[in-house]
Parts: sequence; structure tokens; C-alpha cells
Amino acid sequence: QVQLVDSGGGLVQPGGSLRLSCAASGSTFSLYAMNWYRQASGKQRELVATITSGGSTNYLDSVKGRFTISRDNAKKSVYLQMNSLKPEDTAVYYCNAKLTPMSYWGKGTLVTVSS
Repeated sequence: QVQLVDSGGGLVQPGGSLRLSCAASGSTFSLYAMNWYRQASGKQRELVATITSGGSTNYLDSVKGRFTISRDNAKKSVYLQMNSLKPEDTAVYYCNAKLTPMSYWGKGTLVTVSS
């Protein structure tokens, strides 16, 4: 069992930056692929960024070059550094831990990009 607590959301102006954090419980954090998803109002949840247990990363095309996912296995944490934020990045962001067939979710943190 893994419990995830995601945080770091807030209101930011276009062009600004935020850093999301996700703290995990459990002793096998390093084995999990960690993901950040987002869900905008009225839209389906989409995968934003992935970091595998080996440290490989992958990004949604619309955030490439602006967002960076990282993990610290010693702290059982994953981060999403978001730069050059745009209004279309506004959404609830969810941390996800996946080790097939297991998948765990945080409760989400709201990011609002608005002037």
C-alpha cells in the first residue's frame, strides 16, 4: 500500500513558475513509476509527465521544455517543476504511483494560471 500526498499548487500569473511535490509512504517507493496527471474542468484526465524507477522521463508534448519531473528516492518524493506557465495549464494535478497491477493516487492540487 502506498499513500500519496501532493502539494504545491496555487494561483500564478502567466509566465510564472510552480513546483509541485508528492510525498509517498511505503518501503518500495523506488520500484514505482511515478506520474503526474492533470484534469481541467470539463476535460478528461491526461498524463503530463512520467519518471520510471530507472529515472527515464517522458512528457506530454504541450509541456515539453517547460515542465521537469524528478524524484528523490531517499525522500520518497516526486516533483514537477513547471515553468512558463500558461492559462491552459490550469487544472487539478494528481500524483500517481504505478507498479502494475497496482496504482495509487494523491488527492490532487489545484493549479490556476491567470492574470
